[in-house]
Amino acid sequence: MSRKKIVVLTGAGVSAESGLRTFRDSDGLWEEHRIEDVASPEGWKRNPELVLDFYNQRRRDVLNAKPNKGHKAIALLEEKFDVVVVTQNIDNLHERAGSTNVIHLHGEILKSQSTVDAKLIYECEGDILIGDKCEKNSQLRPFIVWFNEAVPMIEIAAKEVSLADIFIIVGTSLQVYPAAGLINYIHPTVPKFLVDPNVPDVSHVRNITCIAKKGSEGLPQIVEVLLKQV
Repeated sequence: MSRKKIVVLTGAGVSAESGLRTFRDSDGLWEEHRIEDVASPEGWKRNPELVLDFYNQRRRDVLNAKPNKGHKAIALLEEKFDVVVVTQNIDNLHERAGSTNVIHLHGEILKSQSTVDAKLIYECEGDILIGDKCEKNSQLRPFIVWFNEAVPMIEIAAKEVSLADIFIIVGTSLQVYPAAGLINYIHPTVPKFLVDPNVPDVSHVRNITCIAKKGSEGLPQIVEVLLKQV
């Protein structure tokens, strides 16, 4: 008998519980930097040193962070389900918690990318500096999807969501597109769970259970129930 498929969509709230600052909260990163300066192709052209410094600090923060109870609860689902994690986060905390199938919509901070060939991607745990080049002799940049850039993994994520038997959303305001649009790919009859302290308006979504808690609190509860049902 084949295992049921669970797709989990995670947002910044999951990483925030591990101490990683988010971009949109009141103490978020955007208050210190203009989006255009550190997260756009135009900002990169204007001041690559600033962009590299910004993401070098993000990388250090990720390396010092640890998975929390929410990450670990998601990983536990793999004991009895076919699990795909679709994350808006650029850290590797899902993987470090034990999740084995993670789709990063917005890139990965622990990788670098060629500026002339997007297919050239390298593991990167240290700082990226001006003068660090790819094998085609072009400057390296963070492997991050910036504003006004395509989200290459969105179609793969949408397909996974459309095949889900259970859909879990956690730590996201459902305001960032195209990720927020993934909820439209799930079949209306599929059970859905949304976990977030500030539950967004999902009145248009059928068969959804909302839990107004942080991921580290709400996810273990959901996972315990789901594992008992199998």
